[in-house]
Amino acid sequence: MPTYQYACTDCEHELEAVQKFTDEPLTECPSCSGRLRKVFSAVGVVFKGSGFYRTDSRAKSSASEPGSSSKSDAATKSGSNSGERPAAKSDAGGVSKSETAA
Repeated sequence: MPTYQYACTDCEHELEAVQKFTDEPLTECPSCSGRLRKVFSAVGVVFKGSGFYRTDSRAKSSASEPGSSSKSDAATKSGSNSGERPAAKSDAGGVSKSETAA
């Protein structure tokens, strides 16, 4: 059951009441018998689980994952260039592999 917050318009007394959705709202202040009004405030929302981010709906490709190519694939690629130096690949930090080996 939800908790509703009320404030008196006459004496500014504040109270909380646990009520069903079907219950009638409180109208009379218990301290001064004045008129009550509901107080509305911001509600905190927490998104948990998958499906809330733009990237959650995209299919994951194996080419974009780091470490997806094996060493044999790299050797085959570098051998096909016949003497040319293979292009330096950068890791997630932006540092190329050839720079880290030097």
